[in-house]
Amino acid sequence: MTHSNGRRRVVVTGQGVVTPLGTGVDKFWAAMKGSACGIREVQSFDTQDLYITIAGEVPDFDPRERLKSKQLMLADKYSQYAGCAAHEAVTQSKLEYPIKDADGYRAACIIGSGVGGLTTLEFSYKMLFKENKRATHPLTLLKAIGSSASAHVSIEYGIKGPTFGVVSACSTATHSIGLTYRMIREGLVDVGIAGAAEASLNWGATRAWQAMRVLSPDGLWPFSKKRNGTVLAEGAGILMLEEYERARDRGAPILAELMGYGMTADAADMVNPSIDGASTAMQQALDDAALAPSDIDYVNAHGTATLVNDINETRAIKRVFGNAANKLSISSTKSMHGHCLGAGGGIEAIAAIKAMQENFVPPTVGLDDPDPECDLDYTPNAGKTRDINYVMSNSFAFGGLNAVLVFGPPPA
Repeated sequence: MTHSNGRRRVVVTGQGVVTPLGTGVDKFWAAMKGSACGIREVQSFDTQDLYITIAGEVPDFDPRERLKSKQLMLADKYSQYAGCAAHEAVTQSKLEYPIKDADGYRAACIIGSGVGGLTTLEFSYKMLFKENKRATHPLTLLKAIGSSASAHVSIEYGIKGPTFGVVSACSTATHSIGLTYRMIREGLVDVGIAGAAEASLNWGATRAWQAMRVLSPDGLWPFSKKRNGTVLAEGAGILMLEEYERARDRGAPILAELMGYGMTADAADMVNPSIDGASTAMQQALDDAALAPSDIDYVNAHGTATLVNDINETRAIKRVFGNAANKLSISSTKSMHGHCLGAGGGIEAIAAIKAMQENFVPPTVGLDDPDPECDLDYTPNAGKTRDINYVMSNSFAFGGLNAVLVFGPPPA
């Protein structure tokens, strides 16, 4: 089936997550509906000489239980997270694998990461410079590179078409999903596994983030007057995307339609976001979906709880939505799962799709005293039921790299 403009339609047939709120979409969504928070004191490394001691660590991930691939067992944690989330998405989609013969060349695997195997690199540097070892682990390079997650997943499912990793900081997953959507829409491929994974919680990375003075020692409170920075987290968010008629004909579960995608760059500042870049990406996504601002019911905001980002995102939403902004439900689910960096957009896209499926707006927790300049409906502390037909998911990254997705209900 094509749109009236002749484009092929793209649907979501599977979802998979690894998050600080739990592994698996059902567990993740139930935690968000209950306003749970996955941000807690760090357990995986020594924080004695750090002043940032909290993070969103994945609590229930044992690769021996979660993974079947022997190659993934030897991979960096970020690739293991990607493999686990991809398996959930593929299983839900009922796709038969490995994909056989020429069909493999009609499939894509676009899985990115903001920094790749950073924990592998830290371990290697420790061996070389602290323990004075003469060599690192022989798989160090393969584990660390930012395309290893996509390569592992392509091997697992027999994907022989476009396979690579995208890197765009905190917009990585959203760009990955958007590029895969465009490939399917334009006929380059028929199916794609898309998203991102991140596992960069370690001592060295925390020291680097501390130096930027953008982390909160207390918690992540988007749009709140008390907000004082973001909180690092880890995980993965993966979607299975397919051309609609193909998915329908094989009896796949159709969860949503991916209708619009926008991407811009601020070309202004590495840290401070621009209203122009964010608002233009949102407008592009709406135009791509052929929707009016008033059609959107829920926006999963980027909402990092940094001072400038939250104000500028509020202003950008107002610029695009006009009077319809006052009827929107908005939330930053980062308040519950933390800032999963490159993986965030995939996790948040799934939250937006679940919101649409269940007509339930997840909350922004910790929003007791809103910033007067963040004066939209950010769904404080507790989620709520409302009719949700179309949703938007925003990702606005360091470097001014913006990506926005719009989802709607399955085609009639």
